Amino acid sequence: MTRPDAPAGPAPGPLLLGVRHHGPGSARAVAAALDAGRPKAVLIEGPPEADTLVALAADEGMRPPVALLAHAVDDPGRAAFWPMAEFSPEWVALRWALDHGAEVRFVDLPAAHTLAAPEPAPDEDGRGRGPRVDPVAELARAAGYDDAERWWEDVVELRGSTDPFAPFEALAEAMGALREAYGHGGHPRDLVREAHMRLRLRAARKEFGDDLAVVCGAWHVPALRRATTVTADRALLKGLPKVRTELTWVPWTHRRLARRSGYGAGIDAPGWYAHLFTAPDRPLERWMTKVAGLLRAEDLAVSSAHVIEAVRLADTLAAMRGRPLAGLGETTDAVRAVMCDGSDVPLDLVRDRLVVGDVLGGVPDGAPAVPLQRDLARLQRGLRLKPEAEPRELELDLRKDNDAARSRLLHRLRLLGVDWGAPAAGRASTGTFRESWRLRWEPELHVQVAEAGVWGTTVEAAATARAEARAVAARDLAALTALAEQCLLAGLTEALPAVLAALADRAALDSDVAHLAQALPALARSLRYGDVRATDTTALREVAAGLAERICVGLPPACSGLDTDAATEMRARLDAVHTAIALLPEGPRPDAAERGDTEPDAAEPGDARLGEAEPDAAQPEATLASQPLPPTGRTSPTAPTAPTALTAPTAPLLVERWAGVLRRLAGRERVPGVLRGRATRLLLDEGRLGEDEAARLMGLALSPGTPPADAAAWIEGFVGGASGGGLLLVHDERLLALVDGWLGAVPADAFTDVLPLLRRTFSAYEPGVRRTLGELAARGPAAGGPTPAGAATPGFATALDQERADGVLPLLHLILGTEAPA
Repeated sequence: MTRPDAPAGPAPGPLLLGVRHHGPGSARAVAAALDAGRPKAVLIEGPPEADTLVALAADEGMRPPVALLAHAVDDPGRAAFWPMAEFSPEWVALRWALDHGAEVRFVDLPAAHTLAAPEPAPDEDGRGRGPRVDPVAELARAAGYDDAERWWEDVVELRGSTDPFAPFEALAEAMGALREAYGHGGHPRDLVREAHMRLRLRAARKEFGDDLAVVCGAWHVPALRRATTVTADRALLKGLPKVRTELTWVPWTHRRLARRSGYGAGIDAPGWYAHLFTAPDRPLERWMTKVAGLLRAEDLAVSSAHVIEAVRLADTLAAMRGRPLAGLGETTDAVRAVMCDGSDVPLDLVRDRLVVGDVLGGVPDGAPAVPLQRDLARLQRGLRLKPEAEPRELELDLRKDNDAARSRLLHRLRLLGVDWGAPAAGRASTGTFRESWRLRWEPELHVQVAEAGVWGTTVEAAATARAEARAVAARDLAALTALAEQCLLAGLTEALPAVLAALADRAALDSDVAHLAQALPALARSLRYGDVRATDTTALREVAAGLAERICVGLPPACSGLDTDAATEMRARLDAVHTAIALLPEGPRPDAAERGDTEPDAAEPGDARLGEAEPDAAQPEATLASQPLPPTGRTSPTAPTAPTALTAPTAPLLVERWAGVLRRLAGRERVPGVLRGRATRLLLDEGRLGEDEAARLMGLALSPGTPPADAAAWIEGFVGGASGGGLLLVHDERLLALVDGWLGAVPADAFTDVLPLLRRTFSAYEPGVRRTLGELAARGPAAGGPTPAGAATPGFATALDQERADGVLPLLHLILGTEAPA
């Protein structure tokens, strides 16, 4: 072909433009070479199946960075990307061909073969491939550079050339020397790819002659120039595995360009390269202006004088280092010294927001997509929930229709495995009508959506089918209760009956009280969410009530004879069940005939009576605890069968019965100390146990006849962790005196055994609480007995000031939206 104004001219034959993927210098050189050569056809490294998608690149809705996504039809999780940015040579060549009416074809190995290829076997060092040669690093090392990126900037990015073909000829010659020295350079599959490229090149030459250009990685240019036979190339391709594939365009991000995917040339500074490619002139000054704008937006004092000085310093550093122009290293050093006062903290912000960036591309609506992706895009537009590459917090008020719909969409996507949003800790709220989410759209989510497409064509239908399938496959009770909670949060009313049926069946067969206790909290939360989302939870309420009933009956025997580790795990379940029962909604309270009250059960040996502090409260518990359960199937001594809907206890009855369970745990000697102490504390906090009785139980637990390790465990259960136990000791010096007296009486040989447990208990307290306890211990509270009148804890009154306490009630009613009693 004839190329005007080419002083030296390229080698005879097709125009082979070897590039560095995502290199702005290569992109500018490709544009100049194509303008000079004016080929009739442009061949680009990429999957040939994408030839039908070329026209979409000219659509107004196509905004790079974008990527070609190929996935196996039968296994959407097997996928590959070919990303392109505005400064990628492949994208520049593609747009040049479309703008000038040239034919465009992709010539790399088909995606059908790429996705079917088996994973490479691990080598000796455990990696999937052997040592791979980095061509740019090798050339930089030969030129005396220890930084490959700096060498590439000096030779390509920061230099111009009057001959549009000279850079490609020089790079091809260098790559030829490397291929002679290293062969395939640890890329054995490149031999197969290059064979296919040569076949496609031969076919194009038959159609267009030599009036065509090939844009590919510079590493492949020597292979394309090599004289081989068609038979030899076809032999390399013979017998390759193949799968059915689909391709489309998907949005990409600058942050993802920094990773090795598809074209494989991961770059560290996509934002910087985009700036170099798009800046019409004076790129250094324009970059410093961007940096100043970013820092000002973060309330940092940066003026125009800072910009001028930073530009001067960057130019000076480039001259001192012998560089043609200031590169990223010089600009970074100048920004740190002038604008960041030598600190790396604001500099990290510059690196994250500008040097890398979170630019998210876009594709037109006409791009091929699975039906589920189209439905998701429709919902995103309708709910005004735009995908964004930059992380953002989303606060939802479920009392608003649009926010409730957003919540359902995000929960349905999580159930499908599409992790666009994740629940986050939001602002403090006492209600269940608020949700906080952290959203971030990643390109890989398109693959997850394609994988989820096998469950249905819409988000709701797919999530429903997925939930039903998970209910059938679930093997443990906790997984089913978590799934029921997800269904309520996602508003999947059609899937809920199947999930609840599986849950009821599993609960009836599970005889492990620990499993039941692990499952109840999720059900209680589900009932709360069902209330705020106006979901019918009647069936779920019956299952939860039956589950709670079985826990109340089976928990005391299950807590006997546990070792230390098992007791610690059971304590966590005890707390969770206590919270869950308090969350269960109230229903109509049946009368005694409906409850089926019977005579109280006999006390078991080893049970300590909890005194006479609350005779009225203890009596209902004894009656409720002995309710017989109807024989509805398989039973066990540790977990009786769940009651039917007619006998499922209501929330008030469950609360009373649970209180009886805690009383039995607190007074049973065979129960580990940590559980007895925790049960005592829960009763005390609920007002079901008097302070005198709590002090009596502590005195028994810390008596000389109790082994020190068991006594220390009781203390941990009663006042340990972040449950406010430290403040309890601060306000009740009788309890503190008991602990202090017991600790002083621990034998020396046993002290080292109980010290780690006590250290763990008291280290969880706030510093102020620990300091106050130290002061009280140093002062020496009266051992046992009530606190003398007038000897209250410093800073606290001897009794509650009821009038001052009532003064806060109007504000609480205003915050909670309730009415104050008349």
